[in-house]
Amino acid sequence: MPSPAVSTPSDHSGPDQSSIRVVIASVAVLLLLAALDQTIVSTALPTIVADLGGLDHLSWVVTAYILASTIVAPLYGKLGDLYGRRVMVFVAVTTFLAGSMLCGAATSMEYLITARAVQGLGGGGLFVLALSIIADVIAPKDRGKVQGVFAGVFGISSVIGPLIGGWFVEVASWHWIFYVNLPFGIAALAGFFFGFKAQPVRVEHKIDYLGAALLSVALGGLVLVTSLGGRTLPWADPTLLAIIAAAAIACVAFIVVELRANEPVLPLDLFKGNVFTVTSGIGFISGAMMFGALTFIPIYLQIAKGMTPTQSGWQLIPMTAGLLAASTLSGRYMGRTGRYRILPMIGLSIATLGMFLLSRLMPDTATPILWLGLVLVGIGLGTVFPVVTTAVQNTVPRQQIGTATAAGLMFRQVGGSVAVALFGALFAARMAAGLGGSPIEGLDNVAELGPQMLATLPEASRDVVAFAVSNALHPIYWIAMALAFCGVLLTLILKEVPLTGRMVPRGE
Repeated sequence: MPSPAVSTPSDHSGPDQSSIRVVIASVAVLLLLAALDQTIVSTALPTIVADLGGLDHLSWVVTAYILASTIVAPLYGKLGDLYGRRVMVFVAVTTFLAGSMLCGAATSMEYLITARAVQGLGGGGLFVLALSIIADVIAPKDRGKVQGVFAGVFGISSVIGPLIGGWFVEVASWHWIFYVNLPFGIAALAGFFFGFKAQPVRVEHKIDYLGAALLSVALGGLVLVTSLGGRTLPWADPTLLAIIAAAAIACVAFIVVELRANEPVLPLDLFKGNVFTVTSGIGFISGAMMFGALTFIPIYLQIAKGMTPTQSGWQLIPMTAGLLAASTLSGRYMGRTGRYRILPMIGLSIATLGMFLLSRLMPDTATPILWLGLVLVGIGLGTVFPVVTTAVQNTVPRQQIGTATAAGLMFRQVGGSVAVALFGALFAARMAAGLGGSPIEGLDNVAELGPQMLATLPEASRDVVAFAVSNALHPIYWIAMALAFCGVLLTLILKEVPLTGRMVPRGE
């Protein structure tokens, strides 16, 4: 049913340079909040479990956030297009901060899981709205420069997140990893309030409620299957099969509904465009590389190399340096030339080589070899992140920028979720095969293996475990190398639409 005509904020029009700087700084804070939340919690999880109990629910502390944020991300993109991103920023950040306060005050594992879901309902809009807002205040040709810096912010957060989380746990308490979001979120809200103005326009909208519900079921089912399948629930479990069936039915029904909707939550005609379709595939691959393959580097460093969690965090700095340098240079190249197709082509070729080096990791691999592999992967990701968002925003109508940006981020997150689940199952199977042939002195339960337990094992046992971990990781990086090469092939069919130096009026 159509809603009555409402006063909707249009995209930011004619901002002065000081306002633009305030908005960009606020966007950077939003991205920092979203990225840090994905990394800072992992370090504190063992302490949280020791305090609240509920070890069997540990994975849901992460899954609840991913599930909620994945479901609502496309909705934020669409609602931002319909009602203005300024309004939706206040909704997303306020919800995220409310969830953060609830997480910090959690007194049980069930309380914390529920609070993480609330936090995810806000966090799902942070990335989408932040990157969409750039299209409101920056011309296409200049967006790559800004988004390249933002990609660097994301890379830096992957290193400092675990370090900050460990510091709060040791110095204060785990509650502060959530409370620390409050001052940053309030600062971002203040920046948007004063720097991002909107012009009211009378527009009549019809919300695609059924499409939104079906998309939520489909995405939620996918996240649940990849998070639970093969680990928490066997693949043949009736509950898991029911979730798979529900997700599949919802996906088919969603396509039917979107073909008929007046204002679909995810317009299927976006997939008719070469740039959107190809960059979505590249985004899926980059998500699998970023979240899937690189998730296991700390395991290698802590178990096979015997490093502490803090030391393993420092070892990721080369990847961050490569990502930051490549994203910054890529942004400058796009700003100077208005072109982008060559960037992911070169970057993913370099990432393929980096994944090859990581597939050769052994317990005695020299640290410079590891650093070189991480730098090359970081360079590859640094050329992809700014390009896929900028290229899509340059080709879709202005009124669909938020929707298209959300869809691109959705494919990246789904790629990461699927890769983490599949790589995790592969790693567990290879570890079981590597350690199952004979008993390991001092090791009764492989599931409890960690840096602290590793330190108590005899040297001979540590060597066996280190070799098993390295051997279990090799297929993961072979697959990641193949994915990176597939990304190179996708760039060959990517059409290049030159970036312009002007803002496109809404509706054009």
